[in-house]
Amino acid sequence: MNAPTDLNALKTRQMTAWASGDYAVIGTTLQLVGELLAEACDLRCDERVLDVAAGNGNATLAAARRGCRVTSTDYVAGLLDRGRERARAEALDVNFETADAEALPYTDASFDAVLSTFGVMFTPDQGKAANELGRVCRPGGRIGLANWTPEGFIGQVFKTLGRHLPPPAGVKPPSLWGVEAHLRSLFGENAAEITVTKRVFNFRYRSPAHFIEVFRTWYGPVHKAFAALPPESATALELELTDLLNRMNRAGPASLVVPSEYVEVVISRS
Repeated sequence: MNAPTDLNALKTRQMTAWASGDYAVIGTTLQLVGELLAEACDLRCDERVLDVAAGNGNATLAAARRGCRVTSTDYVAGLLDRGRERARAEALDVNFETADAEALPYTDASFDAVLSTFGVMFTPDQGKAANELGRVCRPGGRIGLANWTPEGFIGQVFKTLGRHLPPPAGVKPPSLWGVEAHLRSLFGENAAEITVTKRVFNFRYRSPAHFIEVFRTWYGPVHKAFAALPPESATALELELTDLLNRMNRAGPASLVVPSEYVEVVISRS
């Protein structure tokens, strides 16, 4: 029998991965997702909003642009620095704090809305993270999430990575946060209502080679995967990703537009 995975050790490895490269290079292209989520949560001026696993701050900026009092958190301080630069450029007043999504340093019911775009879904202990989101959100408040689905493009990218670097035994895949039944199992006790809407984000690059170059250089999980593989295995991974990109490309041979399904989730806190 395999020994249970050390979730704290896994979290440390994840922090190293997300701190490598520069997620903001990819993250800033996803700003539209934060704007749509802010509208889905119907954010109001002066509401207290927490962005969890905020990365470079897409949902943070969307909430601040709507006049909210925003606290932006991530366990990688360098990512918050990029969010801080973006907020400063727009003269937005945002509080940035280093914090772990599985142990948020806030009292119960501290926020009117709690958001996360493609962030909290990567926590090792999914139940603990979901409980923390519910704990710090006030009754009657909203929890808003954007999560990649298993069937969508990014879900397929992570499955491809997993074939070359198998994930730790017993750890649930992040893409489960893109499955409505799993979301209901995570949040059901704290939810008066859960609304799940499927959406598509289009990745736009020059070519499959351009996409792989950008993600291999700047996106932590892909960067670390390529670095960990011997040359022949890295070449095999590149070929698999190229095949996936070609199959999902809707732009023809002259460019690359790859639709990636995600779910937009609004949970009304009971």
